[in-house]
Amino acid sequence: MNLTSIPRVSKLKFQQKAVAGVRLHYSYSRFPPVSATLALPSELQTRMAAAKERLDAWTREVVAWHFDPQTGCPFWLDYASRLGWDPRQEIHGYDGLGKLGNFQDEWLRGGPVRKWVPKGLAGKPVFVFETGGSTGVPKTRINIEDFRIDYELFSATLPDSAFPKGADWISIGPSGPRRLRLSVEHLCQFRGGICFSVDLDPRWVIKLLKRGAMEEVELYKRHVIDQALTILRAHPNIHCIFTTPKLLEALCEKVSLKKMGITGIFCGGTEMTPQWCRFAMEELLEGVYFTPTYGNTLMGLAVSRPVRKEDGYAIVYYPPSPRAMVEVVDPEQPSRVVEYGETGRVRLTTLTKEFFMPLFLERDEAEREPPYGAYPWDGVKNVRPFKKLEKNVVEGVY
Repeated sequence: MNLTSIPRVSKLKFQQKAVAGVRLHYSYSRFPPVSATLALPSELQTRMAAAKERLDAWTREVVAWHFDPQTGCPFWLDYASRLGWDPRQEIHGYDGLGKLGNFQDEWLRGGPVRKWVPKGLAGKPVFVFETGGSTGVPKTRINIEDFRIDYELFSATLPDSAFPKGADWISIGPSGPRRLRLSVEHLCQFRGGICFSVDLDPRWVIKLLKRGAMEEVELYKRHVIDQALTILRAHPNIHCIFTTPKLLEALCEKVSLKKMGITGIFCGGTEMTPQWCRFAMEELLEGVYFTPTYGNTLMGLAVSRPVRKEDGYAIVYYPPSPRAMVEVVDPEQPSRVVEYGETGRVRLTTLTKEFFMPLFLERDEAEREPPYGAYPWDGVKNVRPFKKLEKNVVEGVY
């Protein structure tokens, strides 16, 4: 899609035809039988069934929207014209998305970005956000209200005791073309606060890491932390922080966040591991409330089950169904969801009126985790870079 020697429209059509060539042989099962060794309470099973009904109903509504000539976006309308069948008639629920095949990340690399704007949302102000670019040309996603909605839903999961209504925040992490800065800022404002911001440019850090300039990496990190400390010391009304694992660790080496009045921290990034969470909770944070998150520009935000010592500090994320789903699939047969406890590749699906991304194979791997408490659908445990892609991905930026 981004080769200058091929017209972009022509190359897009070529890619669609190539994918369509294997689509007739695609089989799919989203909800495999629950393992006989996994006993789920009957009340939870009832709620799982209700969640599945909501997911299916929302899938039908989103598919109807994106493939309707009056409301759909140019990309999906053009895509449907090559199928030989109407997704609105053939896809009756989430399981049916397999008929469309896996979403290809190359479709998001390059323009025109307007091909993703649904006709039903024409005339509304459009944001465009980019991924980090650690696997090549950054992928782009349009947003209108999704980033606000995603973080308002996340807000409902935060305890007021740790993230007080009316408290001010500081966001220490990527901004620029990523949606994170605006999202955290909206989260803060939605809860009645004012958000301060310190920028991190991960693309510059990637360049430094690639040429082994570790001293410059350290200097840049110190530059970011110095800015954050200046703001924290000047504004004692800041009680909540968003940041990344490495920056949080660097911040805690300088000051006691608890003594500075910080009561709640939410954290996201590629370095989130059970070992790091144990270190943060037992040694860095002095009892400050801490919650990890798993999110990206394409999906939104998955919330974490409480991280506990008795669970080995396992990090389990649950997506915001029905707006997005996260699954764990067999890397060699990505149409098959693995059994609970098994390791596989993470697959994302985004289902909103603004953006439809079915069955996208992410660059991460994880274990499949059973439904839990408020989340009667599958989760993912201990997300980390997918081993087969590690050589192509610069990790450790955050």
